[in-house]
Amino acid sequence: MAKKKIKRIAVLTGGGDCPGLNAVIRAVAKTAIAKYQMKVWGVADGYEGLIEDHIEPLSYDDVSGILTVGGTILGSSNKANPFSYLVSPGTRPRDLSDQCLENLRKREIEALICIGGDGTMVSAAAFAKKGLVVMGVPKTIDNDIYGTDMTFGFHTAVNTATEALDKLHTTASSHHRVMIMEVMGRYAGWIALHAGVASGSDVILIPEIPYELDCVAAYVKKRSQKGRRYSIIVAAESAAPRGGKMVVHKEVADSPDPIRLGGIAEVLADELSEATGISCRGVNLGHVQRGGSPTPFDRVLATQLGHHALELLVRGVNNHLVVWKDGRLGSTPLSRIAGKIKTVPKNSELVRAAKAVGTSFGV
Repeated sequence: MAKKKIKRIAVLTGGGDCPGLNAVIRAVAKTAIAKYQMKVWGVADGYEGLIEDHIEPLSYDDVSGILTVGGTILGSSNKANPFSYLVSPGTRPRDLSDQCLENLRKREIEALICIGGDGTMVSAAAFAKKGLVVMGVPKTIDNDIYGTDMTFGFHTAVNTATEALDKLHTTASSHHRVMIMEVMGRYAGWIALHAGVASGSDVILIPEIPYELDCVAAYVKKRSQKGRRYSIIVAAESAAPRGGKMVVHKEVADSPDPIRLGGIAEVLADELSEATGISCRGVNLGHVQRGGSPTPFDRVLATQLGHHALELLVRGVNNHLVVWKDGRLGSTPLSRIAGKIKTVPKNSELVRAAKAVGTSFGV
């Protein structure tokens, strides 16, 4: 029996914003409309829009001129979990996934393309178990989605962080200080590692390699004694000392991932100042890393991933995540990647290269 031709699809962007999201939306919608004459809907604000029934048609014109624009024209949310949704403060979370499916069903939408990170894919995999045809597209500046070598947005974030670290060199040199810049990454150190190597940072601190304060202090003092009167340290927000804990900025009770990391740069600046007697300053690059226009690399990758997601749906493949693996496009079942994250291997080639040129990891 011939497989059923998909005629109506919807697309949403979940989790935090990320450079390249609009490039994916554009690739999905333009391919669907121009090549396959499909009808396309956009879901506002991630899964929140699916719950609240904020679903509107997307035309070819709606997605024209957005390739170079950062953020997402659909809006996003990193709080809405359809399977455990807090309707109002003080109430118990409710499973509203059936309500989401009904909102799609009444528009005769046959498939949902979910662009997001690991949290978005957990919900996408759960919807797939309930019978919804789903395709995932990996998005995050953190590059921590399991099963793919690269996520769009990562390249832009590394570029932004590297530029900031480059600028810190001159002020650190002028004032003979240790400058510590905190970067995002959640529980993986990809941004810190790549931006640290690209900028020639003296110390790189990532969660995969717990650091020892004494080692960092000794390294900084040794540089000072040799006449290198300043040092640049890049720290992933989840970096932690051996046997210690990550620095938590706050907890957001109504979020699926309530922990908000942040503050390692200031904490480390105080500790190093006391340990070395050298002036230290902490800088948190924050959400600047998630903003702005995507780099050409991310525009190209996002376009390829969006196009491949649509083509797989047309070929009858579903409930998969499109991936970039070993230099080529592919896909993997959502069930294999949901709930997992990809961290930096301790013996990665980039870590070894950084160590070989004298970079310290605080051990």
